[in-house]
Amino acid sequence: MAKMKTYYLERYGDPEEVLQIQSIEIPVPAANEVLLKVKASSINDYDWALASGTPFAYRLFFGLFKPRKKMCHPGMEVAGTIEKVGADVKNLKVGNRVYGDTSDHGFGSLAEYMSLNEKALRKMPDELSFTEGVALPHASALAMQGLKDLGQIKKGEKILINGGGGGVGILAVQIAKTYGAEVTGVDSALKLDRMLEMGFDGVIDYRKEDFTRSGEKYDLILDCRTSRWPLAHLRALKPGGRYVSIGGQSGKLIAMLLMGGLIKLFTKKKVLMVAVKANKDLPELERLYSDGKLRCEIDGPYPFEKTPWAIKRFGRAEHTGKVVIKVADE
Repeated sequence: MAKMKTYYLERYGDPEEVLQIQSIEIPVPAANEVLLKVKASSINDYDWALASGTPFAYRLFFGLFKPRKKMCHPGMEVAGTIEKVGADVKNLKVGNRVYGDTSDHGFGSLAEYMSLNEKALRKMPDELSFTEGVALPHASALAMQGLKDLGQIKKGEKILINGGGGGVGILAVQIAKTYGAEVTGVDSALKLDRMLEMGFDGVIDYRKEDFTRSGEKYDLILDCRTSRWPLAHLRALKPGGRYVSIGGQSGKLIAMLLMGGLIKLFTKKKVLMVAVKANKDLPELERLYSDGKLRCEIDGPYPFEKTPWAIKRFGRAEHTGKVVIKVADE
């Protein structure tokens, strides 16, 4: 049987120490699955949390002291070409270029091949490269659902994106600008110039200024970091303002879930958190890309062999845009 390489881990720690490459047989797709030759994958919070065991709350899902599964395989976004299809597959065929967020149907996209349910994938527009396509599914869903579905963004609003230089933030500012919004971004000093180039109207170095105490008020805050307690953000919201978190420090997230109802009752402001719906918004994102209103900001692509280093880079928030891994040639 032909072999493939895939990343796995059996304990928590430094990604460069705990992630290993395993050589296994290429899987055979089930009746409702396709065999995908992976061209590109990407790095997300899931990969950092799985490898490092932080934030600690994730261990409630993965395992307290070590992963429950003997071998855990990171990777949730994928782009590639279909090599085989199962007997019951209806919408995809051999040779299709596809992409998607696989999290509803399993993980393991940091590998040379994947066998997964066809529902996890969507045909990729010809104008998207694999490295561009893989940068969209998860980050764009968080941005779109945070701004539109929960944030109820409106024309001309004043918006702040905390963690604006990451994969979600760079996509979110471009989506917000289609509503004519005035958008301020918060991140580290090294990212600020590029953030301005990508469409932010103003930027804040979080090490020099606390946006919750600046006196500025926003209609909507999209928080890609969630490093402060929920009440702190109320100071930066206008009456009727909305605060939306896409993830962050576990204690802050739990507090937000517990306090959200009370905050709305007593302040008329909303504190919300995205429970992402995989691949839901890709058709709209494709239209924005085709119309020239959306660009993919790629950190990398990095070679497959540098995946552990790239996950560590992500965990340190050293990247601008989406961290992408090139698994095979285009």
